[in-house]
Amino acid sequence: MSDGHGFTLTRLASLGARLVAHDWAWARDNAGDIARNWERRLAVAPELFDGPVLLARGCEIRDGACTVQFFETRFSCFLALRDAGTPDASVANAFSAIVPHTGDGAVLLGQMGVHTANAGQIYFPCGTPDRSDVREAGVVDLAGSAAREFAEETGLALPDAPASWTLIAGEGQLAFLRPVPFDDDAATLQRRIAGHNAREGRPELARTVIARSLADCDAGRMPGFVRAYLASVFGAGEAG
Repeated sequence: MSDGHGFTLTRLASLGARLVAHDWAWARDNAGDIARNWERRLAVAPELFDGPVLLARGCEIRDGACTVQFFETRFSCFLALRDAGTPDASVANAFSAIVPHTGDGAVLLGQMGVHTANAGQIYFPCGTPDRSDVREAGVVDLAGSAAREFAEETGLALPDAPASWTLIAGEGQLAFLRPVPFDDDAATLQRRIAGHNAREGRPELARTVIARSLADCDAGRMPGFVRAYLASVFGAGEAG
């Protein structure tokens, strides 16, 4: 299903991922630009770390079963690709995220802190997969990655609920979203997250954002995949 703005939404029956070897020609051919972009980024956010991350080089869906192939690269290479507008169409920024649905019908998001690579942007708690998400036989644990990032950024425990996944693809991204229902209302969860962040030295989230309708979409701060998901939840009209 298309949202009419270049994103496709696919409900998945299952999700699996593996780490594979890949010689990324774009990164090799653009090493100088990557280094200069990294210097520019560090000048703005000195705390950034050029560690290993995983990007996707292939995604296949058959009868609702999705399989993703990941390869390892450096964070600086990923940022350069994204900052350049994702010129290599053979590679995608693939990640997983928990989407908290509150007991009073809202969806919770977070605004990233000023010291992060995505300062000011508003989206669901998530992060780029890395080596800590790789299990035996090269299996990439996208469910575990989403749960880990959610716990780190919100301090909330996930309720027991069947795992279901929605893939939103577009703009060089593969966003694997897991909606999770919470019994508490949005204000209660917002307070709990604020308490968690107050105990953190440098919390990733500057604040929690509550979305109750498409009127709460912020086109300037919310990435396209977020607006596409909220449109699928709150209505088929314009999401910002």
